[in-house]
Amino acid sequence: MLSLSPLNDFPYIKKGDNIAEIISSSLQHNGLSLLNGDILVIAQKIISKSEGRLINLNSVSPSDKAHEIASISKKNPRLIELILQESSRIIRVRPGTIIVEHRLGFICANAGIDHSNVIIDNDKNEYVLLLPKNPDKSADFIRSYFEINNNISIGVLINDSHGRAWRLGVVGTTIGLSGLPGLVDMRGKSDLFGGNLRTTQIGTADELAGAASLIMGQGNEGIPVIHVRGFPYKLRKSNLQELIRPTKKDLFR
Repeated sequence: MLSLSPLNDFPYIKKGDNIAEIISSSLQHNGLSLLNGDILVIAQKIISKSEGRLINLNSVSPSDKAHEIASISKKNPRLIELILQESSRIIRVRPGTIIVEHRLGFICANAGIDHSNVIIDNDKNEYVLLLPKNPDKSADFIRSYFEINNNISIGVLINDSHGRAWRLGVVGTTIGLSGLPGLVDMRGKSDLFGGNLRTTQIGTADELAGAASLIMGQGNEGIPVIHVRGFPYKLRKSNLQELIRPTKKDLFR
């Protein structure tokens, strides 16, 4: 049976904190243990904070291109400059929103740069949080910590909240993973009536990211880590690229 348990009373994360060590202590605090096959789902925000991805907008010098896009999007040109730096391609620009191909390969709004739950020192110092530089590597570091120190094999998934084409509302989405399948290919297997499945590939990592996001919440809940047991698929090596649709097969851009 699949169970998802929050790590309550999780401490505030600062630059340089060892997330794996803090998770280990928090598991004990919550009366939880890790077994082979368990998974940790971790909110992107605490990974970014620990890796020093907090940026003061006043430290950013906007380019001419940033000013040009800012005039269309009605956004701060300093923020636009960060979006440009974090993106490999601009897809759409509308007032209030910029859709990009992030340097990590996925399509998202505003390069995933976040204002929510980010400190503001005063009226002159506004901060934003960028996505981790390499979420797969971050996930693998945490997975390896528990493999080395606890002698167990687990999966680690880093999730974020993304919007979707043609749908309102954000959902939990995978941006980095290690040790669990991103996709499970069901093609060639039988359906309920013995027919062969021809196109079915299950986005298992995103399904789990969304389930964990229900417990994490989107506001002031303060629950950035979820312990998962009973994941119905075999753990294996993986990375984010499993989930990225190749551009030549993308019919929606």
